[in-house]
Amino acid sequence: MSTQPISREIEAPRALVLEDRRQVVDLIDLTLNHGVFNVRAAHDLDEAAAILAEWRPDLAIVDMDHDDSTALIGRLRAADPPSQPTTPALALARRGDLKTELRAFELGVDDILTMPFSPEELLARAISITRRTTGSSFPIIPTIRIGDMEMDILKREVRTGGSVIHLSGMDQSLLYLLASRAGEVVTRDEILDAIWGTDFVAASSIVDWHVRSLRIKLQNDYRRPRFIATVPGRGYRFVPTLTDAGWEGAPAALPAPETPPH
Repeated sequence: MSTQPISREIEAPRALVLEDRRQVVDLIDLTLNHGVFNVRAAHDLDEAAAILAEWRPDLAIVDMDHDDSTALIGRLRAADPPSQPTTPALALARRGDLKTELRAFELGVDDILTMPFSPEELLARAISITRRTTGSSFPIIPTIRIGDMEMDILKREVRTGGSVIHLSGMDQSLLYLLASRAGEVVTRDEILDAIWGTDFVAASSIVDWHVRSLRIKLQNDYRRPRFIATVPGRGYRFVPTLTDAGWEGAPAALPAPETPPH
């Protein structure tokens, strides 16, 4: 993932993410670019411990469904040395899972965000916690650029060329998920999991329908994709910059035109 460089007048806040699903890690990473966070991800407790040993985060974002969530939160709450402040934690919990939310609060987390989450809600919670616990006023960068596209998280707008496109909350979540994996395939199952959740019972065409709706807003012809390419039988790929060779940096051309999903 590559975003436009951001000028930092103060040291950027640090966020440690405990999450074993790459699509969720990448979505968090891209979203927190708006808060000028440095993000490091751990897939298990051992990786998290190695990061904590040499890199003190200002915030930890912890998936409560992860097997190591309880152990990591316990480690975060035990400052070493004791005179040092503890690391605040934002817990990610499945929507409607009251038992998990209660367990998270009992462990001492500072806030809970239900999953699936919208990018702007994640940014707001992360900024709020770090400002409250560090006493520093970290900036919000409303607009970040990926390839030929500028995404404004506060206005839910996309700007490309001379066009300004207004997005719904679902549009924005889908676009950020795809853009966070720029140039790579995101499967339909990964999209369902990240945006609707694993417990959501959906018609098989719901992902295709929302991608088609987003393409219409982006004036994105599926036969010559400017931003979202279909990978037949697999899913979708965000195309950050269209060139004669396909997406920027790719050695091969874009896939030949295919029948649009129905």
